[in-house]
Amino acid sequence: MRIIAGQWRGRKLASPPDESVRPTSDRVREAVFSMISARLGGFAGLRVADIFSGSGALGLEALSRGASHATFVDSARTSCRLVEQNATTLGAKAQIQVLNRPATNLPSVADSYDVVFIDPPYGKDLVAPTLAQLLQQGWVGADALVVVETPRDEEISDPAWEIVRTATYGITRITLLTPVASA
Repeated sequence: MRIIAGQWRGRKLASPPDESVRPTSDRVREAVFSMISARLGGFAGLRVADIFSGSGALGLEALSRGASHATFVDSARTSCRLVEQNATTLGAKAQIQVLNRPATNLPSVADSYDVVFIDPPYGKDLVAPTLAQLLQQGWVGADALVVVETPRDEEISDPAWEIVRTATYGITRITLLTPVASA
């Protein structure tokens, strides 16, 4: 696994030693970042969150492309250590925060994120409760973009979220969401 673009382009990231984490493929990551850049015009100065972070590849890619800060959330200590190791290797330790906790139990935050990546384990029904936590705990503002990776046959339907775009890559579906404005 490697960083695709930006200041750390081509740099390798450490991967988990076992198959407990399903990394997002380079092809899918490249497509995701292209979709986000087309919508937001780039990553300069953005705050991002990488939920179910695994190795941290999505958040670290955003930092490489100019994001100012990334928060990583994972319930597995080994994944949290891996994110810290990768950030240290890239010289990004000062730009990150790592939270070792379930995504369904997020803390409230004072400053919302511009982009949130959600890449839960497949088949665990974690997307809906995680999306609810993002709203309840202030992780997303009105203009936030949430990128959700699910199996190809899993669709997201939640009245609190507007689907901006979906795309399918092999067995993976990417869904871009924004919060629905409150009346």
